[in-house]
Amino acid sequence: MAPNPPSRRQFLAAAAAAGLAGCLSDVTGSGGTPTDPPTSAYDPTVEQDEWPKYDEDWEPPTDSPLDYEYETEVLVENLDIPWDISFTGEDELFLTERTGNIRKFESGDVVDVVEPDEAIDAGSIDSPDEQTWWVEGGEGGLLGVAAHPDYPDPPLVYAYYTYMDGGTEKNKVASFDASADDPASTVTTLVEGIPGESYHDGGRIAFGPEGHLWVTTGDGGTAENSQSTESLGGKVLRITASGDPVEGNTEAGDGRVFSLGHRNPQTITWLPDATPVVSEHGQTAQDEVSLISPGWNGGWPEVRTAEEYPGSDYNRPVAHTGANTSWAPSGGVFYTGESVPGLQNRLLVGGLWSQRINVVTLSPPDGDLPPVGNGKRHDADWLDNGYVATSHHLFEDEFGRIRHVEQGPDGDLYFITCNRDGRAEGDFPKDNGDRLIRLRQV
Repeated sequence: MAPNPPSRRQFLAAAAAAGLAGCLSDVTGSGGTPTDPPTSAYDPTVEQDEWPKYDEDWEPPTDSPLDYEYETEVLVENLDIPWDISFTGEDELFLTERTGNIRKFESGDVVDVVEPDEAIDAGSIDSPDEQTWWVEGGEGGLLGVAAHPDYPDPPLVYAYYTYMDGGTEKNKVASFDASADDPASTVTTLVEGIPGESYHDGGRIAFGPEGHLWVTTGDGGTAENSQSTESLGGKVLRITASGDPVEGNTEAGDGRVFSLGHRNPQTITWLPDATPVVSEHGQTAQDEVSLISPGWNGGWPEVRTAEEYPGSDYNRPVAHTGANTSWAPSGGVFYTGESVPGLQNRLLVGGLWSQRINVVTLSPPDGDLPPVGNGKRHDADWLDNGYVATSHHLFEDEFGRIRHVEQGPDGDLYFITCNRDGRAEGDFPKDNGDRLIRLRQV
């Protein structure tokens, strides 16, 4: 496959700064809070039990994911630090690159979609000889992407990206009309002013069981943002498809905030019973997986370690890597498909520093637990006792840094690598750059 096929149809575009500013004046207040959100007719009205993945009586597996054999197929090569993917149909998805591109994969072809003028170019490297901890844009750039649940009707695509505001890095969520003759005229900002920096930009966006848009934000390099009710940093937001707060979020502060006290969350997914699941980066390891609820507070920066949580009133993670193990967890999905039975009803999270897929089985405390094998049982008495987590891993150092794992409409699994960001270990990046890979069971 050619690395950069010619554009078939440029159906998304970024607005120039002046045009975007005019558009925003009708959408947000000075603090970025929606005052008259557009496209309200596009808000899905989905009952939770109508969600296709909903299964109130789901059961976790009791065997090990290592009991099975898996095979991989490279679908696309020569990508430039891909960050997120969002399916719109079988064999059809949107993909972001941190260097500032939204691309579309459809029936084996890749086409360029948009290069938003506002989104910073994070930069990239070409070979292992160029390793540097910080590429030009740090951890920012064009990050999350999510197609509207009813795409292509309406034909809206949402993106999370880093932009410059008076010399300061910030992050925003915007939507684009994919069918307009002049997509730039339809650019709409849903959330802006999210704290940004060279690190801790969060950035995952996804539509959840009730059709609402969920957004993970990092603390923007200022840990105090995570506890502040005046900041959108270090939070998980839940908004409508047009940017409104959702009833039932936190009771204090900004109505768009669902949970707080996060450091740098980059997974948002759901158990089959619609419980939200987040994974996030810790400080010097101390990575976490948490089951969150409205007003949930993970305690960052006040608590993070096994010594700090006991005796505090903060909510606890269900899995914690400890001080000596780092996953550097990125995007993930709770897999419910049938194409890969060995991974069904398990949480799959991409690993950056660990360069692997981390597999987490969540079991009832009184249920049968999978064998530990090469993994770890997260059963300390200070952890969230709603489930017992058992973690394993796959493909360590086979593909380098794994940025996101996603389930396709066909039940297959897909993941993307991000080895051109200057942080990969070993002989990554390869000559064929970063890749989109399909995972199936043998």
